[in-house]
Parts: sequence; C-alpha cells; structure tokens
Amino acid sequence: MPRYCFTLQVRPERQQEYAERHAAVWPDMLAALAATGWRNYSLFLREDGLLVGVVESDDLAAAQAAMARTEVNARWQAEMAPFFSDLDTAPDEGFVQLREVFHLEDQLTTTTES
Repeated sequence: MPRYCFTLQVRPERQQEYAERHAAVWPDMLAALAATGWRNYSLFLREDGLLVGVVESDDLAAAQAAMARTEVNARWQAEMAPFFSDLDTAPDEGFVQLREVFHLEDQLTTTTES
C-alpha cells in the first residue's frame, strides 16, 4: 500500500493543546478517516512545532476528496486551522507532501528477488 508523508507547522504557543486534542480525536472523525481509506495514520510533533504526518492509502487524493465530503471533517478542520502557522487553507488541503526516497522493506524485497 502506498505511503505518504506530509508536513505542517503548528504554532509554538498551541503545541500542547494540539497534542491534547489529538489524544482524544472525536469518534466520528476516527470513523470517517477509516471509512475513507486512511490507514496506519500517525502524526509526529517536533519541539519547534514541525508536524510530520505519515499515512498509508490506496489513493491519498481520493481519500482526501472523500473526507472533504464529510460533515465531521469540515468541523474538525475549522477547529484545527487556528493551530497552524502560514496556512491560507484548511489544514488537510495545505500540507506539504514529501517524496519518499528510501524504504527499507522495498529495498530488501528487491534485493532478495535478485
């Protein structure tokens, strides 16, 4: 399954509250993520506010579009938007996607098949 990684910048003064909010994500938001194809989804927060997300999905664009059609996502994104710096759009639309350049399991599989 394809893996995706993205970054956002959490405002320094909001980091603690951001972490607390993600310790208890709304059950309907969790259900919507699962139903729309978000798998093995994690967020990591560095001390300076750099947020790194990692998610697996058959098609991230399709998963994002499906989430955009849910009412719970609109509410969640509206509540989360004030936590981020330098963001002119909803957080789930404004993240910077990173290109994967190494994955151990992929290379091990290629090596053992040779």
